[in-house]
Amino acid sequence: MTDTPNGAGPESRLVVAEQKQPSALMMWLGLADNSFTRQKTVKFGDPTAVNSGRLYSFITVILLLLLWWVTTSNGWVKPIYWPSYEAVGNRLTKLWEQGFRNVPLWDHVYISVQRVLTGVFFGAIIGIPLGFAMGLSSVARGLFDPIVEFMRPIPPLALIPLIILWLGIDETAKITLLFLAALFIMIIAARSGVSGVKISKVHAAYSLGASKFQVLKNVILPNALPEIFTGIRTAMGVCWGTVVAAELVAAEKGVGSMIMIAKNFLQTDTVVIGIIIIGIIGYTIEMLMRLLERWLIPWRGKG
Repeated sequence: MTDTPNGAGPESRLVVAEQKQPSALMMWLGLADNSFTRQKTVKFGDPTAVNSGRLYSFITVILLLLLWWVTTSNGWVKPIYWPSYEAVGNRLTKLWEQGFRNVPLWDHVYISVQRVLTGVFFGAIIGIPLGFAMGLSSVARGLFDPIVEFMRPIPPLALIPLIILWLGIDETAKITLLFLAALFIMIIAARSGVSGVKISKVHAAYSLGASKFQVLKNVILPNALPEIFTGIRTAMGVCWGTVVAAELVAAEKGVGSMIMIAKNFLQTDTVVIGIIIIGIIGYTIEMLMRLLERWLIPWRGKG
């Protein structure tokens, strides 16, 4: 009996191959291919073959924090323009214990989150059916397309004067501004999702005896969901950018109003804290949306 080359049998070669597998930490950091990206034969041009790159994200955050510390501790930047770690920490402790203008800090955070989620919710509830109608009906497209294409490039901030004239300065005005910021994004996302459905899938469903409702439920909706989720994530980002302006309308609560009032009194540390809070909440919602998207749309990017 002759030995295999290099004196290694099939079992020993399998053990060696398993030992060469990258660690879970390396794959999580994006320094090695995972089981999915390892199967890709083409790397450049295939977005599903791109690793997470988390290590570089950590490096970027550390470098930015280091730059913050160096510039403020050495006095290169005046505190009125950008506060130090110590100033931000002291102000955060004071806000945590005493609140801002007799309102607890978490009340400001809660009301801003509530406004954004409410605006995006109503924008999705109305925008998604309208987008589906525009993608499936020439009548609906003809009726609503001029309005959508006219309103889409108008920034939500330009609507503030009209909203004040129409609705006053109460909570309804703020929610309406955020609703309009999300509405047209959701309409376009839903319409794009419907338009991107492969006609061969629709023909296959009809050839198997499916009704229009079944085609809508089992073919069009699943194929449009990726675009809809992209629209929701985009609308969430736009609304977070708009909430500061929405809370300018005689708001006494909210992170946006806290930022604007602090700006008037040159409290830069409070402004920075508000910006950080908005960024952290926006990032958290984005991560939750990505997890929800992976759970509800496991077929995204797989043809």
